[in-house]
Amino acid sequence: MSNMEKERSELLTEESEQINWTKKHLLDIDDFSKAEFDLVLKTASAMKEILSRPIKKVPALRGKTIATLFYEPSTRTRGSFELAAKNLSADVINLTPASSSIVKGESLIDTLHTLQAMGVNAVVIRHSMAGAPYLAAKHARASIINAGDGWHAHPTQALLDMYTVYEQKKRLKDLKVVILGDSRHSRVARSNILGFTGVGAKVTLCGPLTLLPPSINYKYHPYPGIEIEPDIQKALNGADVVMVLRLQKERQHSGLMPDIREYKNHYQLNRQRFALAKPDAMLMHPGPVNENVEIEPELIRCPASVIDRQVANGIAVRMALLYLVIGGKNDEI
Repeated sequence: MSNMEKERSELLTEESEQINWTKKHLLDIDDFSKAEFDLVLKTASAMKEILSRPIKKVPALRGKTIATLFYEPSTRTRGSFELAAKNLSADVINLTPASSSIVKGESLIDTLHTLQAMGVNAVVIRHSMAGAPYLAAKHARASIINAGDGWHAHPTQALLDMYTVYEQKKRLKDLKVVILGDSRHSRVARSNILGFTGVGAKVTLCGPLTLLPPSINYKYHPYPGIEIEPDIQKALNGADVVMVLRLQKERQHSGLMPDIREYKNHYQLNRQRFALAKPDAMLMHPGPVNENVEIEPELIRCPASVIDRQVANGIAVRMALLYLVIGGKNDEI
């Protein structure tokens, strides 16, 4: 692809190969091949180069229309999808329940039929119910992109996290990635587990046992090939990447965790605990951050933190996904 920076041209894994994109929808990444991961990240590198230009716009999706349909609040995901679409010269329609016929009781399927009648080419959906994007894909001719569904999946967040690590480390295979916090109820955690293990990284989950994947014994869990380690010091030892999850405070009221002070005492990422990771370890957080809860405030803007870079890279990765899913020509970027 033209204008791709040479330093970003390495393959993710030895097994990667050149392929053409064939997916009409992006619902999850559980069926991605290593070559498909590679293609997304390489395309994102090309889009990152576009974003470095004085004029951050190309005609790759001119004449296409993209709708964002968010049933839940969002700043980063929704904003970056809108910017991504506009940077590719697509037209954008933004819909929310409060400002559309959804508030009058219009169903998801009815809304999709309306968008279809308008000639929309792709719909970016966030929904509180797991599986909603799959239902949408059965009833829409347009491409469906999952921007987060319940506790199930957040594929574009995982891909931008993978790209952020790859951009700095130049590889993903064999890196130790620690996901710290409530991975039991987190769509971000689930998608990152699938993504990083899919390209050969080593994933460790850490947190209170009540907030880790359920099982009779924590050594046997739904994610084969990863490690579950409730001891934070053991988990962080030798980590290449530490990804802290937002603590969902409603878990405190459901009896799944002690009070916030107790959580901070045992699982807050502070400077002393982060020092157990490798000297060049990366600190990540999908946002929004509960400051001084899951992470010590001084760490948020420390040199190891790539939290702001994750937000910036979200635009490039979502540009890449829109380009691949809807379809463009190489000479247009």
